[in-house]
Amino acid sequence: MYQYTSFDRQFVRQRAAQFRDQLERNLAGELTDDDFRPLRLQNGWYIQRHAPMLRVAVPYGELSSRQLRQLARIGRELDRGVGHFTTRQNIQYNWIPLPRSADAMDLLADVDMHGIQTSGNCIRNITSDVFAGIAPDEIVDPRPYCEILRQWSSLHPEFAFLPRKFKIAVSGTVEDRAAIAWHDVGLQLVKNEAGEVGFEVYVGGGMGRTPVIGTVVNAFVPWQEILVYIEAIVRVYNRFGRRDNAYKARIKILVKAEGQKFIDAVNAEFTKILEQDADGRDHIIPVSELERVARHFELPAGVRPATNGFDPHRTGPAPTAFLRWMERNVHAHKIPGYRAVTLSLKRAGQAPGDVTSSQMEAAATIADRYSLGELRVSHEQNLVLPWVREADLFSVWHAAKEAGFATPNIGLLTDMIACPGGDFCALANARSIPVAASISERFDDLDALYDLGNIDLHISGCMNSCGHHHTGHIGILGVDKDGAEWYQVSIGGSDGSTQSGAATPGKVIGPSFSADEVPDVVEALIDVFRRERAAGELFIDTARRLGVAPFRAAADAVRHETAVAPVKAVAAAEAVEAV
Repeated sequence: MYQYTSFDRQFVRQRAAQFRDQLERNLAGELTDDDFRPLRLQNGWYIQRHAPMLRVAVPYGELSSRQLRQLARIGRELDRGVGHFTTRQNIQYNWIPLPRSADAMDLLADVDMHGIQTSGNCIRNITSDVFAGIAPDEIVDPRPYCEILRQWSSLHPEFAFLPRKFKIAVSGTVEDRAAIAWHDVGLQLVKNEAGEVGFEVYVGGGMGRTPVIGTVVNAFVPWQEILVYIEAIVRVYNRFGRRDNAYKARIKILVKAEGQKFIDAVNAEFTKILEQDADGRDHIIPVSELERVARHFELPAGVRPATNGFDPHRTGPAPTAFLRWMERNVHAHKIPGYRAVTLSLKRAGQAPGDVTSSQMEAAATIADRYSLGELRVSHEQNLVLPWVREADLFSVWHAAKEAGFATPNIGLLTDMIACPGGDFCALANARSIPVAASISERFDDLDALYDLGNIDLHISGCMNSCGHHHTGHIGILGVDKDGAEWYQVSIGGSDGSTQSGAATPGKVIGPSFSADEVPDVVEALIDVFRRERAAGELFIDTARRLGVAPFRAAADAVRHETAVAPVKAVAAAEAVEAV
């Protein structure tokens, strides 16, 4: 993991002190809310439906056990004992009173954390593959480049007030587990025929009202020049992006409107920056800087490859529950004798991504004992232990089970993604959490879930798409209909992973449904899959082969049944009365 330097720590503490000064002046009436808003937002503080919401940056998803314990403390002392991990590898708190917000900033700074640029029209938290540095299919470890990008973009004076927010994701593996095509800028690490490292650059991806898949604008940018190329992209966006309409201000709209003209403008700006100096060295990442940062991501002390394979039945027949957990929650590792383990945050009675302070402390303890004190936050809103010895897997399973993290459902229907929705967010049209709970209750049979296989179900409470509903094999979107909560359903979306195929937005299957109808609709879609799937097919395969029509018909039947149910009830009551 990257360890802060004295400069890094001074930078974060000064930022916290600046925030405290402006907060105190705001609370005293000396600084207006409008004047306070820019700093408040760029430190991760929103004013939400019921209370301020703090979003804390977890750069490229890496956390130490010490940091997780501090997050638990913030939840317990300043919030209501709960945090929420997001699809962008951050953590949010929903109940910290604004007068205590500076206290939260100080506690974060104590463990080298902050909320800088987790909000506002700026370059947001850099995200990456949760298995970065440990994945067997890794081409190049993306973490050193993510860290360099983080340092370069933090409070970059030219890009502090962009037309809209700007998100960058980096992948260094054969399989894209970072959904790079769905980001404003997506970076895929590659090697050319000479073995040189560079980036394939996607621009203009995004969700929201207009889902767009990013366009490849350069097939190979040498790693030394990647900051120059991103600077060229953001400069062109800053110059020509829409500022008159928030819905049309994202870079995806500019790329879609201008096409090749946008790419030409970026390449011209790229050349101009490189030519500003005689040899362009001032804008190139020095080898020495990459080496300095990369040293933070070398194998942790204590990692010792093992040659003997792991046999769960070595001491006798393994429990079925353990084998299921091994199948779903344990992942391959590039170091022989090690595995990555997902601690599931998806269980009955708890919103997807939510984690209590007690659970955070339990996860930190497990990480200390079995993962060299390191964890990762996944895009799917779970926690991952990256350095588990195969010999410790049975002990880790017991510890995870005791803490409530051992639900063997990773990748299954109930391992769903959901934003906080209308229960907390002022932007939401509808609630996400009750819908997620209803679906989880309906599909609580593990045998049935295993039979269905991998299904990505994603729920967003509004068109901002924080629950990534566009990428769900089944996507659910909360919409407002005459002041009431309704839900639009789509099928066939993909985030771009190998299993789900090329990144694509799901297709809406018809008019929206009431909250009570949604579990029935999901069940109807699943019934179509059960009936029509070919041997070996997953839901996404069947959905793409059949198209929308049979799924729409099944969903329409739910709507029809709901509509006629009251009529049947009245008729039955009248018949009884007549008798």
